[in-house]
Amino acid sequence: MHSILISGAAQGIGAAVARLFCHQGYKVGIYDLNTTLAEQLAAKLGSHARAGYLDVTQYDSWQTALNEFEDWAGEINILVNNAGVLYSGNFEQIPIEAHHRTIDINIKGMMNGCHAAFSFLKRASFARVINLSSASAIYGQADLAVYSTSKFGVRGLTESLDIEWQKYGIRVMDVMPLFVHTAMVHDMQAESIKKMGVHLNAEDVALDILNLVQRKDHLLTPTHRPVGFRSQFLFQLSKISPQFINRLTNLWIARKF
Repeated sequence: MHSILISGAAQGIGAAVARLFCHQGYKVGIYDLNTTLAEQLAAKLGSHARAGYLDVTQYDSWQTALNEFEDWAGEINILVNNAGVLYSGNFEQIPIEAHHRTIDINIKGMMNGCHAAFSFLKRASFARVINLSSASAIYGQADLAVYSTSKFGVRGLTESLDIEWQKYGIRVMDVMPLFVHTAMVHDMQAESIKKMGVHLNAEDVALDILNLVQRKDHLLTPTHRPVGFRSQFLFQLSKISPQFINRLTNLWIARKF
């Protein structure tokens, strides 16, 4: 039985991933700062789920969580770097502390997870890393400047490690949803969410993660998986359009009329 450890798993996309994989027979690690919610979810899912504390910004917290989960599950097969935060609005009006927190959690937290988990994944019989990126990593988004920056960081590290770790049999991939019905998008101050709308739920993202993990032709599986039609369209458009077209498209998305 394969196992999966998910950061930020007490609610939202992380919780949807935990529920889906548990129902598919995986041993599931529900790790979060909010241990109360994590334990409540684990209790609902039953004996194949384990809850634990994880502060992704702290490397030693990752080490503790990984050791605990491996002792319980036997080995760690899948790591999902899901924990993240989002601040929206004009870049200069958001406190610099919020920008720093975005980088600390969304980039450094993921980097900590990949680095700390490497030795566990390397000795596992099957190993995958799935990082939560975003459609905002296709082109920098106005009113989401640092969040978008952080997701470009996720995209870059994912691409690099997917090549580096191929020799160990570890695939590193990401999912790139547009806006998802979670607490993260509540009261967002960005014109893009008004233009593009919210058409995905957490279960849509979880299903794409399951599909990535279970694909048999893993060597042919793309590193990036845009989630939903709108994200797929923007991702493909960015590949074939001149840069000025991409800029004009995103200028229209961001502009208030």
